[in-house]
Amino acid sequence: MTKTRIGYARCSTDKQDLTAQRAALLDLEVAEDRIYTDHGLTGTNRERPGLAQALAAVREGDTLVVPKLDRLARSVPDARAIADELEKRGVKLALGTSVHDPTDPMGRMFFNILATFAEFEADLIRMRTREGMAIARAKGKLKGKKPKLSDRRQTELRRMYDTGDYAISDLAELFVVSRPTVYRVLQRTQSADTSVAAV
Repeated sequence: MTKTRIGYARCSTDKQDLTAQRAALLDLEVAEDRIYTDHGLTGTNRERPGLAQALAAVREGDTLVVPKLDRLARSVPDARAIADELEKRGVKLALGTSVHDPTDPMGRMFFNILATFAEFEADLIRMRTREGMAIARAKGKLKGKKPKLSDRRQTELRRMYDTGDYAISDLAELFVVSRPTVYRVLQRTQSADTSVAAV
């Protein structure tokens, strides 16, 4: 049975580049056409198409190779779930040059420590992001999303709705917005004695 090395690489934002991770995987003897990637997806998001393809590609006796554990998962439960799934299927997991051995107590401990650090780092990033947004908001630099319709167009949408001649779907088509956007505009602009009726 031919044993294959399947590679997986991931970066969290569209601005990041996968070149370094691809190079690392090639150095780890993964063929170019055996590298699966996710671009702009965080490790905490389990719905990753590239990871799903990589997990589907590995067979018993194969090795899933990632440059570092935090590329595979950013939470301890997720890392363990993936490692357990691979173990049940007879697939090895290589973290860089080290092959994770689930039968070795020291190996399991080291894996858990790496997963804990990855989760801790993800938590720190989220905390810093929230703090940065709070500071920016306090300084008036973060205004929130710009409305899809100008005040004038929102008023016009409200007026047209109040005539009773237009359904929500009609207004969505006329103003080139989604139905939820129409509902939000109507909620923002409704008078005290007016309620939005579902159409």
